[in-house]
Amino acid sequence: MSKNLLILDFGSQYTQLIARRVRELNVYCEIHPYNKIPDDFNFSAVILSGSPCSVNQNDAPYPELESFNETMPILGICYGAQYLVKHFGGVVESSNKREYGRANLSFFDIKNPLFDNVKSNSQVWMSHGDTIKNLPSNFNKIASTSDIENAAFHINESNIYGLQFHPEVFHSTDGLQIINNFVVNISHCSTDWTPDSFVDSSISNIKNQVGHQKVVLGLSGGVDSSVAALLLHKAIGDNLHCIFVDNGLLRKNEFEDVLKQYESLGLNIKGVDAKEEFYKSLSGISDPELKRKAIGKTFIDVFDREANSIKDVDWLAQGTIYPDIIESVSVNGPSGHKISS
Repeated sequence: MSKNLLILDFGSQYTQLIARRVRELNVYCEIHPYNKIPDDFNFSAVILSGSPCSVNQNDAPYPELESFNETMPILGICYGAQYLVKHFGGVVESSNKREYGRANLSFFDIKNPLFDNVKSNSQVWMSHGDTIKNLPSNFNKIASTSDIENAAFHINESNIYGLQFHPEVFHSTDGLQIINNFVVNISHCSTDWTPDSFVDSSISNIKNQVGHQKVVLGLSGGVDSSVAALLLHKAIGDNLHCIFVDNGLLRKNEFEDVLKQYESLGLNIKGVDAKEEFYKSLSGISDPELKRKAIGKTFIDVFDREANSIKDVDWLAQGTIYPDIIESVSVNGPSGHKISS
């Protein structure tokens, strides 16, 4: 069994922050949309994120809990907690007013492992329009605030927990401790994931997957593709062929300067002057989204032409930062709008 963690995204603006907190504990995690649970499920624990949706609306996002075995540790945060309550027969109702801002835990079960080393009267952050009215019979209340009776719960004889508040945000003063209690102490996730270990494992995986075959990669001058290029270069050397396209939209002298920097790093790179092609594709277009589409299409055309001039290429590589991937997947809510077209 893997010792990694899965975060199911229900469209919360805080989902990326949950992942950041988990990674601060040196635990590897992945974010996936609630309705796209990986087929090759290989995680030892699950966190259900918050959401701008209500569990009582007709089109509320519902995950398939059947994908997890009965012993799987699960932590529901805000919407995730409300979903667990409703799924198991409890009652979630709309609040008279949106509960938003700082609160303090007037009560929490000091014997429950989720609250190990949490300070008395600890400050937490609330952000929800619904509230948990009645817990199912096999749920235990393990925390309250002055306004929220069921601020946290634990399902009997399980490792399933729910928090009405957001431990991932800065304003929850013991939030990282609570996340650590769930991720490390309860779920026993491995705490050996670091940037150094990621580099070593990535290079090893590339060597095993690619061997002595050729790879082509489009470089933009940004962090995304540059990191991918350096990892590939460490793994396969000059079998990596990089293409850096001048689209005429860079800063003055940026193309030349960045190209020299790439060459100084030892990358096998070809610079392509395609400014006129991009200017032609943009001629007469004023709408920003249409401009993005025109630039994207022209880049693909130029890159395809240049890539096909390299003999015997077996692989295409691409570097994309994680938030761009999440923001390009359709999940209802702020984190799921297709920000990156």
